[in-house]
Amino acid sequence: MTEQLKLYINGEWIDSSNPQLFDVINPANQEVIAKAPKATKEEVEQAIKIAKATFESGVWSSKNPQERAAILLQIADKMEEHAAEIAQLETQNNGKVLREAEGDVADSISAFRYYAGLIQNQAGVIYEAMEGLQTMIVKEPMGVAGLIVPWNYPLLMAVWKVAPALAAGNSIILKPAEITPITAVKLFQLIDETDLPKGVAQLILGGGTVVGQTIAESDDVDVVSFTGSTGVGRSIMHAATGNLKKVSLELGGKSPNIIFDDADFETAVDYALFGIFYGSGQVCSSGSRVLVQKGIYDKFVEEYVKRAQQIKVGPGHDESSKAGAIVSENHMNSILEYIRIGQEEGATLACGGNRIERDGMEKGFFIEPTVFTNVTSDMRIVKEEIFGPVVVIQKFKDEEEAIRLANDSDYGLAGAVFSTDSNKALRVIQKVRSGITWVNAYHLTNIQAPWGGYKHSGIGRSIGTYGLDEYQETKQINMNLNPQPLHWFE
Repeated sequence: MTEQLKLYINGEWIDSSNPQLFDVINPANQEVIAKAPKATKEEVEQAIKIAKATFESGVWSSKNPQERAAILLQIADKMEEHAAEIAQLETQNNGKVLREAEGDVADSISAFRYYAGLIQNQAGVIYEAMEGLQTMIVKEPMGVAGLIVPWNYPLLMAVWKVAPALAAGNSIILKPAEITPITAVKLFQLIDETDLPKGVAQLILGGGTVVGQTIAESDDVDVVSFTGSTGVGRSIMHAATGNLKKVSLELGGKSPNIIFDDADFETAVDYALFGIFYGSGQVCSSGSRVLVQKGIYDKFVEEYVKRAQQIKVGPGHDESSKAGAIVSENHMNSILEYIRIGQEEGATLACGGNRIERDGMEKGFFIEPTVFTNVTSDMRIVKEEIFGPVVVIQKFKDEEEAIRLANDSDYGLAGAVFSTDSNKALRVIQKVRSGITWVNAYHLTNIQAPWGGYKHSGIGRSIGTYGLDEYQETKQINMNLNPQPLHWFE
């Protein structure tokens, strides 16, 4: 029997009053794996009201950092006990290969433990700026945090928001992507088994136009954190102006990967493949624009195309699969349309470009690793985020042109430079207008480092100490150590 999912409000699992249900499917075979509710506006408002009341009661917000940390560690321990099951669910719902899902689960567990440690060690500041006056700078929770996460990392993106928001002492409302709610539900089932007070954490399933919009508009939500497309991010930001709530946005990317003639060739090819085809290209920071210096361009393209054609695409549960399914039929069709546009624009389709409908993948949403060459900067496939296993390779002649091409984008999320000349690599990477960058690597990062971008790639930073700051207010407290009349008006 297909599981019917529920909403989690005030520590209870409840059915939505909306009888309409959404089919949650496995993108590898279109099997319906669950039925999800579409919460009503009234149910979202109820969850917000409970979150606000819980915050104001102090049952969580007034707990000391050690008490909050203990419960974050409980969540981490519960996740570790169920790690294999969670990874299987992530692969089943999202389509990514199992080893990617296992990595996401491990990183999620680490995030809860990281913020449990961080909140216990966050220090305030004390100034004695003038005689007799002591100024303390302290951090406080913001209130109610609305957390809206995407479908490409359903669990990890949720945890990147849930862990710091709870660590800071906020009450939260989590909205997973409509098409990938399974691991968020499992996370909250585990949270329900811990000592987190009822009403601190709510899980609301449904579409963005009702659930996301209501969260963003609500005057009782103090901070909204969204990860997703730039277009939706603009809508969230506009909706949030009612009470001027704090907004954190991690949005799209069209990230450059610059490879110089003097790069270690094998390393550059390997990371350039990993940079775009990891996660089937459904990663905001993917290196979807590979810029190659003219001296090695032809050699690079030949080797890159050969290696791309060897990538084994298949169902995520198949251990031999190196790239999994596209998350949905709609998104698959969007990617295929971009491939059609690229050919129409005159780019050379060097390999791939087709839906895979063979070897048991006839019902799944699979696309061949796709490489375009002979592209120009005015082409849509170069300018717009495709968010799939599609890469464009451009030629450049020198540092100046490489930097110009790299920054010729509305986005500024990620970027990389490959060179054995460390001075040149550092010189160039400092001029790349992106928030997450690498030298002689791609996609490697950790929970301690801030995550976010420039320009249309967003506002604010996730994870690290910066991620905790997103869910805290900064207050100054001035103490007069020698209180006596001021005599200002005498």
